[in-house]
Amino acid sequence: MLTKSLWMELYTKWPRAYWDDWIRDPLQRKGRSCIRPEISRTRTFGKSGVSNGLFFEKHLKFIKLNEEFVPFTKINLSYLLKENYDREFVKTVYQSPIVNYEDLRNGRVAQEGPVRITYRTREEYKLITKKLGLMDDFKSGVPRTAYKGIVTFHYKNKMVHLAPTANWRGYDVGWS
Repeated sequence: MLTKSLWMELYTKWPRAYWDDWIRDPLQRKGRSCIRPEISRTRTFGKSGVSNGLFFEKHLKFIKLNEEFVPFTKINLSYLLKENYDREFVKTVYQSPIVNYEDLRNGRVAQEGPVRITYRTREEYKLITKKLGLMDDFKSGVPRTAYKGIVTFHYKNKMVHLAPTANWRGYDVGWS
């Protein structure tokens, strides 16, 4: 969701296609980011208008909507405030056990809870995402769906954090 002030800043220059690439550009991003919901509140229902249909069949048609009512107005959502969320998110990711793709693929991950696969370079990231069937693109150094360089997804019912090393210092615009 966007605040009114952010929408007022962006709406006159919003592109007709590839807005998800455009929004990752530093001129739009301005160091801002947004956390993504664990279960999407929106879904793409057709190929037209979505990256000109390029990714719909392979990725976007699988987005599922929440099917259970959540009384958000009765829930304390302060954990989503940036100062709270960032601390807990980074702690959770980097305390998760490290696994490799082969063990994940073959179901040799005995740990309960989330696991982590670490990447160090752009090439390593792209190799891992291809093996996992994830979108591997960058825009201005930002991987698609990344928050703090971390892409969280589910693989065979296991939550996985594809994460840079713990000493990550920010996006490298050369990774495009």
